[in-house]
Amino acid sequence: MQLRKTMWMLTALSAMSVMMVACGGDEEIASCTSDAQCSDNEVCQTAAGVCVQTCEQASDCPDSAKNCEALSSSDTRKVCKCTVGTRFCADAYGEGFTCSATTRVCTDKDDTNPNPDPGGSCTGTGQSTCAYGQFCSASKCTAVPAPTCENYQNFSGKSQLGTTGTIIYSARVESSANDSTFCGAANPQRVKVALSAYSSTPFPDNKDQLNGFFYVIVNGTASSGAATVSSSAGNYTVTGANRENAQIIVNLCRPSGSTTTSTGFYFTSGNFYCYQANHP
Repeated sequence: MQLRKTMWMLTALSAMSVMMVACGGDEEIASCTSDAQCSDNEVCQTAAGVCVQTCEQASDCPDSAKNCEALSSSDTRKVCKCTVGTRFCADAYGEGFTCSATTRVCTDKDDTNPNPDPGGSCTGTGQSTCAYGQFCSASKCTAVPAPTCENYQNFSGKSQLGTTGTIIYSARVESSANDSTFCGAANPQRVKVALSAYSSTPFPDNKDQLNGFFYVIVNGTASSGAATVSSSAGNYTVTGANRENAQIIVNLCRPSGSTTTSTGFYFTSGNFYCYQANHP
C-alpha cells in the first residue's frame, strides 16, 4: 500500500513538472492535436501541432511571439505569433529555434525559415550576394529588420506580405522643411524619406507604375505609396543591370513643428518595413 502511494505521488510530481516546462515557455513548446490538450489561455495551432497563447492585443504576448493576430483565415480567434527572421525564438527556446514562415510559431524543425543570423560576407549594397530577404550591411549579409512598430501591429493586411516580393531594407530622412505649396496649409511640413529596395523582377520605368507599393500610418491604414512620390527628377531612381535596385523618396506632409513620424511601407508579397523618421 505504501509503495502504491509513493508511486502515485511520483507520477503526480512528474506530471506537474511536464506542465511547468510546457507552459513556462522558456524550455519547451507543448505539442497538441486539439484545444483540449492546451491550457486555459491557449489553443492548438493544428497546422504546427503546438499550443499557442491567446491574446487581445500585442502587449499580452511574450517577446518570442509579439504579434496578436487571427489564428488563421478561417478562425478569428486571436493568438500570439512570432516574427519571421528574428532571434526572439532562439532567445526564448534555445539556438536552432526560428519563426516558421508557414505557421508563425517557434520551431526547430523547419529548415526553410530565414536565418536571423545569416552571416556571410558580401560587397556593396542591396541584395549583393546575400540570400533573398537579406541585404549587405558593413560587408556582411544581414536579415532585414523585423517590423515591430504600431503601424505594423495595427495593420490588418498581413496576409499581403511575404518573402518573394520587393524587399525594402533601409530608410533615411532626406530633408524636412515647411512647404505649404506642396503640402497645403493644414500640414505644411514636408518630410522626405528615402527608401532603398531591391526586387527579383525589374523595377518599372516610372513611379506611377509602382503598383503594389503602400504607405501605412500608425492606425494601420494603408494607402498608395506611389502617390507619396513626387514625379520630379531624383525622387525615383532605378539602378542595376537588371533594374533590380531602387531608391524611392516618399513625401510626407506633417503639422508644422512636428519632429518625428512613425512610418510603415511594404510591397505586395514583400516585407513590412517600419521606420521612425526623426526630423527636427
